[in-house]
Amino acid sequence: MKAIRRFTVRTVLPDNLSALDELASNLRWSWHQPTLELFRDIAPETWDEQGKDPIGLLGEIAASRLAELSADEAFVGRANALRDELRDYLSAPRWFQSLEGEVPGTIAYFSPEFGIAAALPQYSGGLGILAGDHLKTASDLGVPIVGVGLFYRAGYFRQSISRDGWQEESYPVLDPDGLPMRVLRYPDGSAAHVVLALPEGRALHARIWQLAVGRVTLLLLDTDVQENGEELRGVTDRLYGGGGEHRLLQELLLGIGGARAVKTYTSLAGIPAPQVFHTNEGHAGFLGLERVSDLIGNGLTFDEALQAVRAGTVFTTHTPVPAGIDRFEASLVRRYFSTELLPGVDVDDVLALGAEPDGMNAGAPDAFNMAVMGLRLAQRANGVSKLHGDVSRHMFGALWPGFDADDVPIGSITNGVHAPTWVDPTVSAVAASRLGTSDTTVADWASAAVSDAELWAMRGRLRSQLVADARRRTSAAWAEENPGVGDPSWFGSLLDPQILTIGFARRVPTYKRLTLMLHDPQRLRALLTHPERPVQIVIAGKSHPADDEGKRLIQRLVEFSQEVDVRERIHFLPNYDIGMAQLLYPGTDVWLNNPLRPLEACGTSGMKAALNGSLNLSILDGWWNEYYDEEDGWAIPSADSAGDGAERDALEAASMYDLIEHQIAPTFYDRGADGVPTRWVAHIRHTLATLSPELSATRMVREYVEQLYLPAAAAERAISAKSYQPARELAAWKARVVAAWPGVHVTHVESGGVDAVPQVGEQLQVRAFVQLGGLSPDDLAVELVYGRARDGDELAEVRTIELELDSVDAVSSPAALATYAGTVALDRSGSFGYTVRVVPRHALLASPAELGLTAVA
Repeated sequence: MKAIRRFTVRTVLPDNLSALDELASNLRWSWHQPTLELFRDIAPETWDEQGKDPIGLLGEIAASRLAELSADEAFVGRANALRDELRDYLSAPRWFQSLEGEVPGTIAYFSPEFGIAAALPQYSGGLGILAGDHLKTASDLGVPIVGVGLFYRAGYFRQSISRDGWQEESYPVLDPDGLPMRVLRYPDGSAAHVVLALPEGRALHARIWQLAVGRVTLLLLDTDVQENGEELRGVTDRLYGGGGEHRLLQELLLGIGGARAVKTYTSLAGIPAPQVFHTNEGHAGFLGLERVSDLIGNGLTFDEALQAVRAGTVFTTHTPVPAGIDRFEASLVRRYFSTELLPGVDVDDVLALGAEPDGMNAGAPDAFNMAVMGLRLAQRANGVSKLHGDVSRHMFGALWPGFDADDVPIGSITNGVHAPTWVDPTVSAVAASRLGTSDTTVADWASAAVSDAELWAMRGRLRSQLVADARRRTSAAWAEENPGVGDPSWFGSLLDPQILTIGFARRVPTYKRLTLMLHDPQRLRALLTHPERPVQIVIAGKSHPADDEGKRLIQRLVEFSQEVDVRERIHFLPNYDIGMAQLLYPGTDVWLNNPLRPLEACGTSGMKAALNGSLNLSILDGWWNEYYDEEDGWAIPSADSAGDGAERDALEAASMYDLIEHQIAPTFYDRGADGVPTRWVAHIRHTLATLSPELSATRMVREYVEQLYLPAAAAERAISAKSYQPARELAAWKARVVAAWPGVHVTHVESGGVDAVPQVGEQLQVRAFVQLGGLSPDDLAVELVYGRARDGDELAEVRTIELELDSVDAVSSPAALATYAGTVALDRSGSFGYTVRVVPRHALLASPAELGLTAVA
């Protein structure tokens, strides 16, 4: 019998235990080990049963136990001390407050998913976990971020595996009253809400939940309210669920509704309206249009408002392939924007922002591309690793025609992970006891204060912890699938805490190649069952419910893992989530990642493993491409020149087997007289010492602040001054430059100053003659672009200097000719080539490529 309705009845705590409620209500507990230990000590078994959820725990504690704790002075004192420490954490100045100069008072961060704690399943994979880590780190650094997302009543999905290895999904409905969140309310006590006008005179209503993530507030919009009909109540039913129109409604709500929610929240909270809006992937891109609509209501034209919105917007792309971008039929977008959804915004202007340019997927005329709109609405954009930034510049280069990929204005900030969340307490304890700090990202792991034996013992404890958790999860999954049937006897020997353990856990799109390890089953079998140097592999991952090909990959792997001779050495763990990951990453000796290069944007799971002393075995993709140094793991060679996909898989799988058989396993099992594998521990020590600070989200968020947020805030202040007069002037200037640009030409280039055979140290003098096309010399920058000349006269290792205006005649005439001159030192031998280009110049442009206009000699 199933209930027709469920809700959570909150525990009434004794007065002297009120600190528990305050601690449970702020999600800082999800990364603050002393607070986690406090709740665990209330009732350890119940704590585990409730998935390490303080609110769930408090809802299950008997009154007698609460009375016992209330009488325990030591426990009460401990709870009160942690509450006081939390209050100090929330109010004391931190890194951001120490910055000099004018800084933004509020930064709005939009993401379709947030992975903060296992108790709040609002994530599907790396994008959401990254967003959660971004908020946590912003809190630790004092960055004034407000997060914005959607509250999905059924989250992503709960995964189970059938007897034949097929992924099955279920969607347990979450009770928001049983989660650390509360409704945002107006002063009169009524629930704050947002409303979106829809076609056919309908309206979409959403309430606003707020969560405390340390110092950061996270707003989540929820359409399961009585004002909506049944269909619209389901808009926020599942993460990435439903078809095109359902997804469009979610993204309209996230962007437009989210921007309205931020306005409501900041007004009620009495904090500054955001100067910077950060769009984490294209899903929230419509937020820019909502802001444009607001400014049109204040008297700006669309083009003027667009300049103002772009100045304060940051766009982060996580997608390395065009197929991974959300696209909608233009006719569907037209239908939704031909309403009062965005007053003052013409639907054709909306469609122009999302139209794919020629050269990008054949410029599909019927596709509305969310990433393309996001880039057009943002003055600053970035990928999430150096390699991914380069991939993105090529993938989106058609938006800036005439510019080489290196000049496309998409930078990169390599992802990081929130160390307090992902570093196991065992590792933190070693750092605290031997190195004087529990912050593993600043600990001196190269120090002899931690011996090889201690590092090896630490890794052994982590491996044993993983094995115990895997056995427990496997037993629980068996009991769920086979009620009343006892565990098979071999479950007791599933995995072995003494064996070299490889981990692999990812979402399961085909490009991540879950089953590459199965390419040669007999060779894999030999590695798993080697008599002296056995290997075991622990695997987890979810395939999107609509991705049957991904499900078939899981099925293949599960079928292999059930064969009698290997079933104790390779195992698939169902329902991959944060709770599992926090034991899986630290417990593996080697973290495996074998995507098709360069389709991995970053790959943060390997970062989390590395912060615990695990070594990486990976294709040189994502973050590994820039951090691999031959001491922190192993690189699988990419067979980029293979004839086809099958040959590439075969070559790369063979390389992976070779590395495991001939390098990894021998190093792991090569023990000294004390039982310690000295060479292996040297790799562990090097990994912890060199990667811990670099892979920390502290480094990442500081880079976002310094490279993107502060410049965006400064640009927003500049363009909004004097009631947005600079925005009006910039829009007029852009229109004038775009109209005149066909008349801008480099008509002639002269050079001199070098001998017939140029030598290092000589000065190349260049003079360029430029037809201005009716523009002023102040509107233009004339640049000498030079570097090494390669085949086809392509320039490599490019450098740029600006040429100086020498003379100009008849400025007002479209045929006016200006002369520019400059000198470059020949400071290196070898091939040399140069050209001259002209680009627009304005103080409010963030990049000379911003308009996509250039004239080249």
